[in-house]
Amino acid sequence: MKLAPKVEKALNDQLNLELRSAYSYLGMAAYFDHTAFKGFGEWMTLQAREELKHADKFFKYVVDRGGKVGLQAIPAAKSDYKSPLEAFQTSLAQEQHVSASICAICELATAAKDFPTLSFLKWFLDEQVEEEKSVGDVVAKLELVGDNRNGLYQIDKFAGKRATGGVDVV
Repeated sequence: MKLAPKVEKALNDQLNLELRSAYSYLGMAAYFDHTAFKGFGEWMTLQAREELKHADKFFKYVVDRGGKVGLQAIPAAKSDYKSPLEAFQTSLAQEQHVSASICAICELATAAKDFPTLSFLKWFLDEQVEEEKSVGDVVAKLELVGDNRNGLYQIDKFAGKRATGGVDVV
């Protein structure tokens, strides 16, 4: 079953959104790497790697369905933030945008009766619930501690453990 042109375009757009998200996370990692918040930097580097894996899944799926992959230019990533909170709020907004984009592809696939694509997207829908919760929990903690240095230190420390396979931040 060949992809409908609108579904193929949407999948390619999502592939490129995942690449832009990875690039954005690398920009956040670069910001944190120039601060004392090395754990947050590791968190963002891990997020970038995950987004690249997501992009690869979309790439392979388009190819497997007989579609043509279309890569787009990636704009420069922001790498300067006012605070860890601002970076994580940006991350949360980015994850919410990715979620909305995947839902829009589901709508297109439903209209095209493209059930294989709906099945493929199920994993991403579940993943986005986890991503939004994970980042949202960090945002809530950062809002709670404000500028408290000890609180920021503790959250950064746990973020680094998550990135190295230790405990999760929440």
